[in-house]
Amino acid sequence: MRYAYYPGCSLERSAASYHTSAMKVADRLGLVFQEVDDWNCCGATEYFAINLLPAYALVARNLALVPGDLAQMAVPCSACYVNLKKTDKYMGKYPQLAQRVGQSLAAGQLGYRPGGVQVRHLLDIIVNDVGCDAITKGVVKPLTGLRVAPYYGCLIVRPENGFDNPEYPTSMDRLLRALGAKVVDYPLKAQCCGGHMTQISEKVAYELIRRLLHNAAEYDADVIACVCPMCQLNLDAYQGNVNRHFGTDYRIPILYFTQLMALALGLSAADAGLGSEIVSAQPALAKIAVEVPQEEDKKARKRADKRALPMPTMPDEEA
Repeated sequence: MRYAYYPGCSLERSAASYHTSAMKVADRLGLVFQEVDDWNCCGATEYFAINLLPAYALVARNLALVPGDLAQMAVPCSACYVNLKKTDKYMGKYPQLAQRVGQSLAAGQLGYRPGGVQVRHLLDIIVNDVGCDAITKGVVKPLTGLRVAPYYGCLIVRPENGFDNPEYPTSMDRLLRALGAKVVDYPLKAQCCGGHMTQISEKVAYELIRRLLHNAAEYDADVIACVCPMCQLNLDAYQGNVNRHFGTDYRIPILYFTQLMALALGLSAADAGLGSEIVSAQPALAKIAVEVPQEEDKKARKRADKRALPMPTMPDEEA
């Protein structure tokens, strides 16, 4: 099973643990991911709000760079996945857009035919191409006793993407059960984490994050498993701020589903990219006898301390 692979910007830096664990898991499952040569940023959400043509051309360039012998592209980041899939779909739906994007690509000696590459999220490929039954056979260290809340976020389940139920997705639930975990009920599993709202309105962002943490805590989740770098960043990096703002004491580690897969498939904590999260996963993972690399865990704690800054005054509080 060979796929083109588009990591996106986050997986080179803040979500490096996602990339590390995904590559190790892929190797164990027999998946071959060929990284797209000279890929560029997908533009996230901001570019589409500023100028549509350059935004679509920027994304289409990545599709044009996929080698001709690869018909499918694996995308781990939910924002990248939506942008790539949307661009391919809209180029096929709107001929004028396809023409103008084509002219932009031609300036760089590139071209793309809509429908030429099937864009798929990494979760979709693992669940539907490899299959939970095959994954269960590869489990050597089941996640028995670990209570996991599966968090999909609001992007990959949008109706036009189509590989899971947009209101109540279950693909990651099935995968986590195949790994031996106890999957807790998580009604807010497809709700928004706030995205970049932390940079626009902290009051709104913190409430969105609080709701997600509270819902997981209601069901005694040890860990929240996610599929998106933005979601992981918000729930992990801003958990301390949420606690200070609301007077709460949430300490729920936020891990990528591939990290839990890596552990269940017998890979080391280092191969799973553990220790880079800000909220330490050590107390939770002790339930399945996993030791997070101490040096990495210490660095994470220092990062958490640095983020423990005085809360800014909200505009309505000033009033």
